[in-house]
Amino acid sequence: MQIASPSPAELEPLFTPLTIRGLTIANRLVMAPMTRGFCPDNLPGPDVSGYYRRRAEGGAGLLVTEAIGTAHPAAVGDTGLGESNLPLFDGEDKVVAWARVVEDVHAAGGHIIPQLWHQGPMRLPNGQAPAFSPSGRYGDPAKAAGYYLKQAQIISAAPMPVPTDEDIADVVAGFGEAAQASVEAGFDGLALHGAHGYLIDSFLWSETNRRAPPWGGSATERTRFAVEVVRACRVAIGEDRPLIFRFSQWKQQDFRARLADTPQELEAILGPIADAGVDLFDASVRYFDTPAFPEHGPLSLAGWAKKLTGKLTGAVGGIGLRSGKYESDDVVAEPTNNLGLALRRFEAGEFDIVSVGRAILQDPNWVRKLRNGEALPAFDPASVSVLT
Repeated sequence: MQIASPSPAELEPLFTPLTIRGLTIANRLVMAPMTRGFCPDNLPGPDVSGYYRRRAEGGAGLLVTEAIGTAHPAAVGDTGLGESNLPLFDGEDKVVAWARVVEDVHAAGGHIIPQLWHQGPMRLPNGQAPAFSPSGRYGDPAKAAGYYLKQAQIISAAPMPVPTDEDIADVVAGFGEAAQASVEAGFDGLALHGAHGYLIDSFLWSETNRRAPPWGGSATERTRFAVEVVRACRVAIGEDRPLIFRFSQWKQQDFRARLADTPQELEAILGPIADAGVDLFDASVRYFDTPAFPEHGPLSLAGWAKKLTGKLTGAVGGIGLRSGKYESDDVVAEPTNNLGLALRRFEAGEFDIVSVGRAILQDPNWVRKLRNGEALPAFDPASVSVLT
């Protein structure tokens, strides 16, 4: 459904401040985390720093970095899709490098937080460590589609041991160490990648977590790993910095996967994670306007997360751009007037921030142009290969 594109005056609600714990951001338009692969030796350089600084200058209320690997040998690596030069938080040199990025963003008047991840079953084994999944499972490779089909075939064919309790404890500790490093680097808060089939999500998803308690079992019991990670990170970042948790229904292993089939099951999953110390749930969907549980009404996934937990939430997925096909990762290279839909749901109280990915990746001044009523450019898929 399309409605008229709102005028700058009508968009003003998106330009009101929001306080999340001890952090106040100037507006509700957030740069979503996007993997970039421009960190040779796992370190951000001046080009990465300039990339984030320009988005702060361009008016985004908050920047969430590309995903940064935790202090664990299996955190990041080759996913079978040619990804390389991924950042890590595993030493003092990384703290120093990211501190320069933070300083540049702060000098531009912006706020920035890192997104921590562990690739889990989405990573090939290497000389440092085997792949890591709660039950040694990638998922069903036959259900992967489009861009991820090759990845599924490569990764699912590799041996994937079942981790011990001690192995899992080491990963939790790695998240805590990375969170502490983010504090030392001066970041304004923290985000956790708990979606898309990566490690945290693989503990939440019944397809990849076949363990018995304490790390598996019912929907609520499968939250144990996420809860322990959130607790470790909360201790590291303290009580003033906000903690954002990204979650999703869909997985790279299966676009049609469901983390929860009913609102009650979603509450059983998000409730313990919320109680552990999350301030805002980032509901990642293929398209933000899709009803999460159509049989229960039109609420989006972000709307259900807010209703069920009482926490702040964020919408992300196809905002400002026409979405790709559900069965693939194709991108239609044209903008779309869906900001009116986002504004309508925002004003209805479904979510508190609006996260924009590819549009801001391509144009650092996208937020400023939006506010000024300027024309927004068509999306060029080639922009994902450069730092503009």
